[in-house]
Amino acid sequence: MQRLKGVFHRYADRHLTLDLPGFSLGEPVEEGQPLGHVDLVAARGNRLRVVGWSTADRITLSWNGGQASCRPHIPREDVANALGLGRYVGFELDAPLEAFPYLLTLDHGGGRAELPLAGMSLEALRRARGRLRWRFLGKLMVMSPLLGRYVLRRDPVTRDRIKRALSLEAVPRAGPMETALFTFAEGEELAFPTDLPITVVMPVYNALDLTRAALARVAEHTDLPWHAIVIEDCSTDPEVRPWLRGWATAQNAAQPGRVSLLENETNLGFIDSVNRGFAAALERGHHVVLLNSDALVPPGWASRLLRPMVVHDNVASVTPMSNDAEIFSSPVICARSMLAPGEAEAVDAVARGFHPEATLSVAPTGVGFCMAMHIDWLRRFPTLDPVFGRGYGEEVDWCQKVRARGGRHLGLPGLYVEHRGGESFGSEEKQRLIHTNNQIVAKRYPSYDREVQGFIAADPLITPRVALAVGLVAARARAAEAALPIYLAHSLGGGAEDDLARRVAEDVDRIGGAVILRVGGPQRWQVEVVTPAGQVAGGTDEFGFVQALLAPVGARRLIYSCGVGDADPAELPALLLSLRKFAMRDPVEVLVHDYFPLSPSYCLLDSDHVFRGLPPLDTADPAHGIARPDQGLLDLAGWRAAWGPLMTAAREITVFSESSRDLVAEAYPAARAAIRVRPHRLLNEVPRIPVPGPDAAPVVGVLGNIGVQKGAQLVQDMARTLHGSGARPTDPGLVLIGNIDPAFGLPEGMAVHGTYRIADLAQIVGKYGITCWLIPSVWPETFSFTTHEALASGLPVYAFDLGAQGAAVAAAGNGRVIPFDPDADPARTVLERLRADLGIAAGHVAPVSA
Repeated sequence: MQRLKGVFHRYADRHLTLDLPGFSLGEPVEEGQPLGHVDLVAARGNRLRVVGWSTADRITLSWNGGQASCRPHIPREDVANALGLGRYVGFELDAPLEAFPYLLTLDHGGGRAELPLAGMSLEALRRARGRLRWRFLGKLMVMSPLLGRYVLRRDPVTRDRIKRALSLEAVPRAGPMETALFTFAEGEELAFPTDLPITVVMPVYNALDLTRAALARVAEHTDLPWHAIVIEDCSTDPEVRPWLRGWATAQNAAQPGRVSLLENETNLGFIDSVNRGFAAALERGHHVVLLNSDALVPPGWASRLLRPMVVHDNVASVTPMSNDAEIFSSPVICARSMLAPGEAEAVDAVARGFHPEATLSVAPTGVGFCMAMHIDWLRRFPTLDPVFGRGYGEEVDWCQKVRARGGRHLGLPGLYVEHRGGESFGSEEKQRLIHTNNQIVAKRYPSYDREVQGFIAADPLITPRVALAVGLVAARARAAEAALPIYLAHSLGGGAEDDLARRVAEDVDRIGGAVILRVGGPQRWQVEVVTPAGQVAGGTDEFGFVQALLAPVGARRLIYSCGVGDADPAELPALLLSLRKFAMRDPVEVLVHDYFPLSPSYCLLDSDHVFRGLPPLDTADPAHGIARPDQGLLDLAGWRAAWGPLMTAAREITVFSESSRDLVAEAYPAARAAIRVRPHRLLNEVPRIPVPGPDAAPVVGVLGNIGVQKGAQLVQDMARTLHGSGARPTDPGLVLIGNIDPAFGLPEGMAVHGTYRIADLAQIVGKYGITCWLIPSVWPETFSFTTHEALASGLPVYAFDLGAQGAAVAAAGNGRVIPFDPDADPARTVLERLRADLGIAAGHVAPVSA
């Protein structure tokens, strides 16, 4: 039961949700100047969030042992305009959800107002946790076969499936990709229209430079017979109309009747201009492409865009992929991505390699920046609704009307069109139009938003989105004359994931992107492409498809971060090396976050979970061997033979401590020259905590999330001693600031804080009265962020003289090193040391050397 409680606490930290109604912050200080309003009080996991607006100079949220405060710093134009104030009146406060009651303090001018945080009470939290507990128990019932299997086998695969079922995985899982994207049957002939006339309807208002570029692309890149209807909407720029007249004259001189230029006598707005163009297009009787004057089409675009209308029935519209096209955006769905010159063409070159039927997807709407419209459906619905004013949402309305009559709207992966959206009539105005017109759409089509959210959640275009994203970052790396970083990483989170995030962020800043190949998920490979616009990811079991996705990448920099959790890790080194495009030129790097390249027991623990040094190649300990799928047992010598080529091929092997350097060099002497020691830097600023006086009751804080290698058995044994019959009156208290592996149970009376933030450490120490830290890790860590954070707090820190944690503690003035004996009971060793040192504090025994 204690173990289940531990799992539930972690589940609650991830899933607890409690939203309470807002409330007024009090009476006006001056006439017409209210103090403000709390719009939202929300609990998420073990954090509390308070959002609102205020005219106060400062807002402070206080609780027992801590406080958070800020000046109103968030734009709230709705409030500011209503009150005639400056823009920045919004605020947001964050606090740990653990210390009731909470008090809001507002400092305004020379006055101060205090009021409780209404509704957020311990009772409300208990009710929310009670509801969550029933949901948790329901999930456990459904998972009972998995739980039984884990109790019997304790295998990591089953544990990972349980974590996924409870949504406790460290790294979000991507959906599976469709590997048919690049697959063409032998002898397959795919028909594209070659002589199908189209009519391009383009409204124009200002933005002359973009209009020139857009029309030049139409003239140069359209591979079908075309006619352009350009509607000049009385631009305020006096150069626009004369230029269009000249361009139309030149086009018609080269081919009579190629361009119709319609000039509005007054500004009609986008929709009325389009409708005027549609009326002219209907007279011609050809399929129509509605094209914005800021959409830049690539070579051979028209036949690809029109093909689905020719091949499939009841297709009313087709929309290509783009850098800015809502649900058809790549790399990130519904996120705009800025492109440098030439990048769109490089991405479209990837799109041209897709099978035209693969992932061709039915969508709830088209997007009118570049939307092919079937002439039969346009005849039935010949206009956009003028109620949408100058535009935005009008194509949604048209598409919904068509859908109601059986027309379908397709997203086309095999075409990528650059869209420099919003520039023709200003981004701020566009945002206002979005807000107003979305309300009209929601009223007319109540199910539309749900359908769009369903499309986003399922994302049937995830495969081409990932492939196009690879093409984009490959182009950026070429432009920067740099090798594209491709990382091999695990899915377990922790310090390696933090380091990976930092490295990838630097890559994005430097060359515009990076690729991560992540193992250990539902599919063997999770391909993640990271760009300034965000990240896109998809999963696959086929390494050949991974290679196909990476085909656009030229020079490559291959970085091994961690492969723990893979189904066949002995195969990883060869697969990673196979990704070198130019074996002698593409650099390979190895990051030693753990000792997986040295042994399948990546913490170098023997099967009894004890570290006895680097295991010899002829060891018979089963922890240092591994069963390969359908290939039998691989011993340690075979493991080193599999990983050796990667280690010797590496231009650099980065270790994060001297002790790691020694172990790696001992295992792979031939790679010694490539080893570089580069300690991590702390990721968070650690609050300095005053050391308690000699009269303070001793309390040992165990910091971090504790698994087997981190000393879970030690903590369990210590806790049972300190809370059992073997405890002494002078023994310290013990509290876990973090979580423990559910396979280990702690006594009922022991405090377990759960997930924490470093910024809250001083408040946590005060809450539990912690007087020193214990790092119980029993493996030679490659680097220990937790140890360095504990040392930076200023409190005494105890750790075994093992690995990076032992070296860090030995070098610090507040460090207390405990000798490690693999044949001794580690819990007893720690307790004896603590009891001896507590005797020093009480003046009973002579000082004990650190």
